[in-house]
Amino acid sequence: MGYLPQRMNRPDGRSIPDLRPISFIPNVAPHATGSVLVSFGNTRVICAATVEENVPRWMKFQNVEGGWISAEYSMLPYSTHDRKQRDISRGKLDGRSSEIQRLIGRSLRAVVDLKKLGKRTIWIDCDVLQADGGTRTASITGGCVAAAIAINKLMSQGKLKDFPLKRLVAAVSAGIYQGEAILDLNYPEDRDASVDFNVVMTESGEFVELQGSGEEDVFTSEQMTAMLDLSRAGIAKLVELQKEAILAADKATGADLEGLAAAFR
Repeated sequence: MGYLPQRMNRPDGRSIPDLRPISFIPNVAPHATGSVLVSFGNTRVICAATVEENVPRWMKFQNVEGGWISAEYSMLPYSTHDRKQRDISRGKLDGRSSEIQRLIGRSLRAVVDLKKLGKRTIWIDCDVLQADGGTRTASITGGCVAAAIAINKLMSQGKLKDFPLKRLVAAVSAGIYQGEAILDLNYPEDRDASVDFNVVMTESGEFVELQGSGEEDVFTSEQMTAMLDLSRAGIAKLVELQKEAILAADKATGADLEGLAAAFR
């Protein structure tokens, strides 16, 4: 890794490479095929996967094989300090929500063999209960867990012949705060950061997407390397927690998935 200072004052007392406390509570939405409440510190998101035995109209018209994964993202009115107006009351989806849900969908489609899904769609609904920075990264990370739980159920029900999830995917934020690269920004850090990055990676260390910009300043290649190194290490930790959550969900439902569970150990 590039040079990283040993000490700095982060608002919540974390050291530079530390994630916020991360937790996954699976099976929180009983009517969804797979669900999880994911927490990145004080950011909390319910991610639910619902299976629809159909595919989008454009796939039918173009005779595309396999299935599809689509995502929807919303922040509940009470998720922020000041009430956030619902999109439906404004009559349209705001640009930020649209961009985030497309990112979630792209991230999950990158790690799923869509042909093995058959003619079905997995909907990933991400509803932010509380926002304290990193809602999109929490949604991707939790959305993957919800999708894996749903796919495991489809396998146990005999609806899928081959396991379509090729690898896990997770996401984390990084940034330049007070001149230094840090990992997993909370809201005060995100607000005051001069550079903001969102990194989406697979469990094998492959990049799915990078979103980065200088909010108030430029950044060097050394700083970018430092942010990517922090993100890579953070995502490795997130993946281990994802695997634990997927296995816990399978045990709770009593699914006979020993062979599949081995893939997540």
